[in-house]
Amino acid sequence: MLEIVLSYPDLSLFLALMVLGYTCGTVAEKRHYRSIIRREKELVKLMVVNADGHFAEGAVRTAFLVNGSMVVSNDYFKRLLAILRNIFGGRVKAYESLIDRARREAILRMKEEARAKGAHMIVNLRLETSTIGRAANKKNRIGSIETLAYGTAVVMNRP
Repeated sequence: MLEIVLSYPDLSLFLALMVLGYTCGTVAEKRHYRSIIRREKELVKLMVVNADGHFAEGAVRTAFLVNGSMVVSNDYFKRLLAILRNIFGGRVKAYESLIDRARREAILRMKEEARAKGAHMIVNLRLETSTIGRAANKKNRIGSIETLAYGTAVVMNRP
């Protein structure tokens, strides 16, 4: 085995870097998901709906726009898996987790802004997702994914 590693140092370095990249990416993604889950539990009582808010006369003290955005970069390992998936077909799970993290983080950032300003709920939630970066305009390539969440934060008149 050592003879093979010494015979092909470039291949060995490439494989070592791939393993290191995969490991670091997986650890970072799991850490981010743990943070998301913890913060979602903290903010579960701040309602967010995607319907227009219709309230009784005098029920609302104030309303204002809140937003949150998140940009997640695509790593080379996920890009490699996506290329292989494009060849053989099927779900591209690597990109699904990227989009899921960006969407959930953007909504959390929007909710944190609303909570900091004393809002009781957010109505008319909207989500926008786009690809950005050098590779975004090339065919079948994604550089980074940006998700923007925005809505109307409502502070109710409470007795």
